[in-house]
Amino acid sequence: MPLLPSALEIIVGILLLFGGGELFVGGSVAISLLLGIPQIVIGLTVVSLGTSAPELFVSLLATFQDNDGIAVTNIVGSNIFNVLVVLGLSALVMPLQVKSRLVRRDVPLLLAVSMAVWGMASAGRLTWQAGLALLTALVINVVWEARTASEDPDEADAIELDERSSTPVALAKLAIGLVLLVLGSQVLVKGAVAAAAILDIPQNVVGLTIVAAGTSMPELVTSLVAAYRGKADLAIGNVVGSNLLNQLVILGLCATFSGEGLAVDATVISRDFPIMVATTLACLPIFWSGGVIKRSEGLVLVLLYLLYLGEQVLQEISTGMVVDQFRLVVLVVIVPLVLVFLVWQVLSWRRQRHLI
Repeated sequence: MPLLPSALEIIVGILLLFGGGELFVGGSVAISLLLGIPQIVIGLTVVSLGTSAPELFVSLLATFQDNDGIAVTNIVGSNIFNVLVVLGLSALVMPLQVKSRLVRRDVPLLLAVSMAVWGMASAGRLTWQAGLALLTALVINVVWEARTASEDPDEADAIELDERSSTPVALAKLAIGLVLLVLGSQVLVKGAVAAAAILDIPQNVVGLTIVAAGTSMPELVTSLVAAYRGKADLAIGNVVGSNLLNQLVILGLCATFSGEGLAVDATVISRDFPIMVATTLACLPIFWSGGVIKRSEGLVLVLLYLLYLGEQVLQEISTGMVVDQFRLVVLVVIVPLVLVFLVWQVLSWRRQRHLI
């Protein structure tokens, strides 16, 4: 069975998801504004969920088709991609100023949710009870966000939306976007599953790499454009909000609708969930060191993703000994160097503060 048709399906699926996500967000925001819903609430719910719409449709479809591997790894891989690649490339475009709210509230909340999801999945299955717990946490968080956002005028002013249009146009955007999202998710999942079978690659690897990167294109484009235009709060908030919703909404819905729960591969539990948590944890010292994500830090994030990608490739094309040696080098050399770099950045910032 040739690989080219599957590759084309993956590309077409990503393009359909991207276009569908753009129309879905535009239509949803326009309808919300026409209904008189406050912009801050729209930003916290509709816009954030809109950029995560590709992940939502792909993971839900994979769940209904009993492809649990893609459903789970799509979310884990997307979260890793968002922090390391989306934030990293955005910082390379323009150093990103970090608002204190992210360090005080949003990143610790994301870290807590990530650790909770890892704990729930550690038994090898995300049950429907875990799904309901995640959805309940989502409702609590949205209410909390809406209540506290008004207390910080800077946060409310940061959301700029220009999506006012007539009701028919808004409904048309919403309908067309929904159709493209459904169609794109079907094409992407079909192509990914077929490619995995042809190349004899586990679905988990495809979900963590190709599918995750593909469904994260809206976040990447949104954050890069925001960074270029000097909207650092949008670039960073898009990543943090998307990663939070990926787990609370998408994993919550998939686990709830899965019946017996989502099966989670042991390798994903022992390797990829810890990496997801570690990348979130690394955000704290990076965000805290002067309140700016520097270009050097962005470069480190991108290089770390390349190492992660390299480990995935080596696992499929090399012997177990080569993979083990690669992991040993990363553990003994790369990880300590990254830790020293983060500590150095924080200490340099503290020293500069004392000199001022």
